[in-house]
Amino acid sequence: MEDQTQQEQASPEVQKRIQDSFDRQGLMAHLGARMTHIAPGRVHIVLPSRPEVTQQHGYFHAGATSAIADTAGGYAAYTLFPEDTEVLTVEYKINLLAPAVGEYIEAVGTVLKAGRTLTVCQSAVPMQVGPGDAHPR
Repeated sequence: MEDQTQQEQASPEVQKRIQDSFDRQGLMAHLGARMTHIAPGRVHIVLPSRPEVTQQHGYFHAGATSAIADTAGGYAAYTLFPEDTEVLTVEYKINLLAPAVGEYIEAVGTVLKAGRTLTVCQSAVPMQVGPGDAHPR
């Protein structure tokens, strides 16, 4: 994970609103995901490796990967929304470029364009998957 102390942080109120909402997500709790950074228009979610989030070859399951990517994008958008609003995904597409294996994966959600009714985000799950960056090529 990159050093997040040098990145901008959201206000304490926004951080609490985002974290409280994230903590109510049953799927994220079930997967063992945790939010590690909340900034205006940017959220990081880490998923530690464990057998329950892998597929038959030992790689992170695409469903788990896409779940944290979708969630990171949604919460990145939510950091820019007013307090009395909610966010829902209306569409997403995922490209899986290589299988991921290692101690963890990290989804980074970033707002590309904030709109009145739709906000466009990009989520990336870079191949930095823990110490040694152990992954197949």
